[in-house]
Amino acid sequence: MRLKIINSNSSGNAYILQPDEGKSLLIECGVQFDKIQKALNFNLKNVAACLVTHEHGDHAKSIKEVMAKGINVIASHGTHEECGTLGNHRASIISSGETVYVDKYKIKAFDTKHDVKEPLGFLINHPESGNILFLTDSYYCEYTFKNLNNIIVEANYCQTILDRRLVTGTSPKFLRDRVIESHMSLQTCKELLQANDLSQVNNIVLIHLSDGNSDVKRFKKEVEEATGKMVFVAEAGMVIENFNKTAF
Repeated sequence: MRLKIINSNSSGNAYILQPDEGKSLLIECGVQFDKIQKALNFNLKNVAACLVTHEHGDHAKSIKEVMAKGINVIASHGTHEECGTLGNHRASIISSGETVYVDKYKIKAFDTKHDVKEPLGFLINHPESGNILFLTDSYYCEYTFKNLNNIIVEANYCQTILDRRLVTGTSPKFLRDRVIESHMSLQTCKELLQANDLSQVNNIVLIHLSDGNSDVKRFKKEVEEATGKMVFVAEAGMVIENFNKTAF
């Protein structure tokens, strides 16, 4: 299994799980559709489905184009409703706690904490990758997860950087408050990771870092120190080749 990062920040988010055998899984479609097509090598028939966590444009920008090209989009009722795709025959509705099966993927949804209608995170299982946690745009996660093998998780901002920008006038208070109420901080991310059994985890990928409120080197270093695991910070065009159930 490999993980391809099409983009990962407030301007757009999209990721692809590509197994050695079977179909790919698109996660989020918050970029221009031509970027998604290119990342898939224009082989849209080899996509099992697309997962969308919520309706914000940086996660669902191309949802209608994805569906128009014959790809089913798995999202909550609220997300499809807000995206205007509820009546589309390619709309697959999933609720928190529900599990669906697509190609070789087993996908379980869970609710997250964001300022939208029915946002979701996903626990994804595939024979090659094992259990993958995908969690973004959530200021907190009340759940722990068993037998994780790979983790894709938001680390959007650092509280000290956010506060410093407020004091210097670089960032207004209303924006600071919204970030705190809708995104996951570095500290909360570390606490979430430490609350889970990481003994079988091979890769941790930090996603959706804020352009102004994060520090790539610091985030990577602190999460490595907190977990003792291989940590990547997602960047556009990055490919993680060994996104597997076991290290070898």
